[in-house]
Amino acid sequence: MPETIITVQGSARGEYAPERAVLTFTLAGDGPEREPVVADVAAALERISAVLRDHHDPQTGPVAAWSTDRVSVAGQRPWSSTGEQLPLVHRASVGGRATVSGLDALPALVDALAAEPLATIDGIEWMLGEGRRTAVLTEVRSRAVKDAVTKATVFAQSIGLGSVTALALADPGMLGDQGQGEGPTPHLSRITMMGGDPRSPGISLRPEPIVIEAAVDARFAAR
Repeated sequence: MPETIITVQGSARGEYAPERAVLTFTLAGDGPEREPVVADVAAALERISAVLRDHHDPQTGPVAAWSTDRVSVAGQRPWSSTGEQLPLVHRASVGGRATVSGLDALPALVDALAAEPLATIDGIEWMLGEGRRTAVLTEVRSRAVKDAVTKATVFAQSIGLGSVTALALADPGMLGDQGQGEGPTPHLSRITMMGGDPRSPGISLRPEPIVIEAAVDARFAAR
């Protein structure tokens, strides 16, 4: 009896609690005189840097790493609503980011930034730790392969054939078929801020699970 070739795509999905958060922020101010504007932003940067230094420990956290850019300064003459060019305005700004491994400390760090008048919280990206991410990718990929085997077995049995033998496994699209799908991809989770105004004290942060998905194309022979 000739072999029957069965080609399928297996997939799997997992949800995992974040272990880290990357907090990005900007400090910015403007005014008619360059020196006071730069001084105000530099002072704000030193206050925020002091908070981050106090919490920084690469091994135990809660701030595993942090960095800031250089203060940049630009000047421009804005236009009024009537088309009149207004006096020169100087603007100084600096961006920064902090990787927080102790998520229990994240609300306090957000509060410290929110209390700084020149600070804007640009966003929070939730992440898995490097070791955990490698482990869950392996797990999800393995489940995707098992899903492909299950699908192929069902197809074979539905036409009266027996067990299947794997001929090829590949990332989606690499078997030369017109399959669709993506390889393992961590989907950025969203941030939920409880309590309204992000500048108010006592802000509560609740991350959504990080979603990891994987797909695999597989070809089997069945008799």
